[in-house]
Amino acid sequence: MKLIDHLVSRSPARALRRARRLAAGGQSVRAARLLSAAAAAGLVEAQHEVAHAYLAGTLFPRNPGEAARWFLAAAEAGHVPSMCRLASLYLIGVSAPASGVGLFPDDHWTTDTAAADYPAALVWARKAAEAGSADGQSLLGFILANGPDGILDRDAALEWYGKSAAQDWPSGHLGYGMLLMNRADTAEKTVEAIRPIERAADAGLPSAHFLLGVINEQAVGILPDLPRALAHYRKAAIHGIRNAQAKLGVMLLSGQGCAPDPVEGESWLRRAAVAGDPEAAALVGDLYARGGDLPPNYAEAAIWFHAAAEAGHRTAARALGMLYLTGAGVARDADEASRWLARAASGGDTDAQIDLASLVLRRQVRNASVDGLPIHEWFERAASSGDAIGAFNYAVCLLEGVGIARDDTKGMTWLRRAADNIVNAQYLYGVMLLQGRGVAADPVAAYEWISRAADTGMVDALAEQAEMKLHARGTSRDHEGARDIFLRIAEAGHSGAMFALGALHGGGHDIPVDRAAALYWYRRAAEADHPIAQLMLGRWLRKGLAGPPDPVEAEAWLVRALAQGIEDARADLEALADASDASTPAGSDPASVRAAGG
Repeated sequence: MKLIDHLVSRSPARALRRARRLAAGGQSVRAARLLSAAAAAGLVEAQHEVAHAYLAGTLFPRNPGEAARWFLAAAEAGHVPSMCRLASLYLIGVSAPASGVGLFPDDHWTTDTAAADYPAALVWARKAAEAGSADGQSLLGFILANGPDGILDRDAALEWYGKSAAQDWPSGHLGYGMLLMNRADTAEKTVEAIRPIERAADAGLPSAHFLLGVINEQAVGILPDLPRALAHYRKAAIHGIRNAQAKLGVMLLSGQGCAPDPVEGESWLRRAAVAGDPEAAALVGDLYARGGDLPPNYAEAAIWFHAAAEAGHRTAARALGMLYLTGAGVARDADEASRWLARAASGGDTDAQIDLASLVLRRQVRNASVDGLPIHEWFERAASSGDAIGAFNYAVCLLEGVGIARDDTKGMTWLRRAADNIVNAQYLYGVMLLQGRGVAADPVAAYEWISRAADTGMVDALAEQAEMKLHARGTSRDHEGARDIFLRIAEAGHSGAMFALGALHGGGHDIPVDRAAALYWYRRAAEADHPIAQLMLGRWLRKGLAGPPDPVEAEAWLVRALAQGIEDARADLEALADASDASTPAGSDPASVRAAGG
């Protein structure tokens, strides 16, 4: 310490004055030493300024705990502004030692924003308020208006806010107006409540501008005035009120109270999102996902959806889940999709519940994110409210035992309710009737329900309808009709129908034998990875049933069939090895016609 500083430090008041001059001149280290000396000597103004320096991180590294320590020292000495600041720190979760504990480094000061200490804040705010401080009176009003049971007293809060407002304190005006607004039961009282809020805004209080924006946008006690709302939101947004930034962004994007300005609108939404507003982050994500003049940018959308979802935004969590499910902007990952859908679903997002449950029912996910989720309960609630999709999904839960004990009888009851409106339910109900699961088997009724689903173009229903025509189950035998249906869905890529056409044309059915057509359809089905078709194609090529034998290609298809678990292919492979030069009598080798597995 320089000699002059050493001499000055012997007088706390002179040390404080010199510290102020040094700080103003940019000599922070010397200023901090003198200020600390004055504070340690018990000068309350110096203690107050040391606390402010710790809180702002100016002369000292930012440390709210140290700030509270010095505010406490000054407050215990009767310094009213320090009482106000100490009460404020208690409200944001800064914990302090009990009164009288020394100001030493081993005192345990912590900050925990989840544990505001209302009783401690009340003590110091009341002392400041009773000393006549407008700031203290406003703080006391806030504590009494928002505190827990035992402290909550809104009548007393209104009184203290009124005293603060009488001294023209901005936050006093704001609190007084907000309490009056909550009590207003007529338009006249609402207008009266707005006046002190306007006084607070006139004094430059950003939160008052935000509240006036809401009042003018939502027509609270007054006619709607979107340009005025926009102006108030802008003033609050400029001062960092993130809710105002989000509101301003939305209004600029949509042209509420102004001409649309997507560039500035997105800019304000981004600022709100970066400040931690989950709704703004979700909106930015949605902007990128939807695109506009430029193509959608799903990778950028995923970043913003992730930020919003991490903050608990359900819709963003569902949107992020769908990006992972489809692989848009992120690597396709059904498990990651289910994790985010589970977050949204657990938060009550009904669309996410349906999406997630559909993944589970289709066996597309098997991870811890869905374990224990009451999927069947979501669908049961939807089903009980008359929702047909909910009834179908609840029925599937019962029939498959998803999250609940399997109950075919009850499942069929709900499936029947859904079948009046849901195509998938019509098909599944028909299949259950055919199998006799949960009800007595009824092939005729089964054919009617399956045909009803088939009439909508449902491929699985068409395949089952053709099978029933082929085998005269629930309807008359009609091989030509079955062939026509198989042709229709085979051209749509149904490998089971391709295989069935090969078997139909191969002989033994009520249509002319056409071995060339049979070989064609077996090949189509085999190329579509149908295992039995691979066996049949290999067998026909080995025997030369539709042209010269081709043992090389036959072996290739038989090996592929065997690799898929078709053990019958082994005998054909052995026959190729043992008698590759033996002739095979020409003739038909009719296969069982079955389109399942397409």
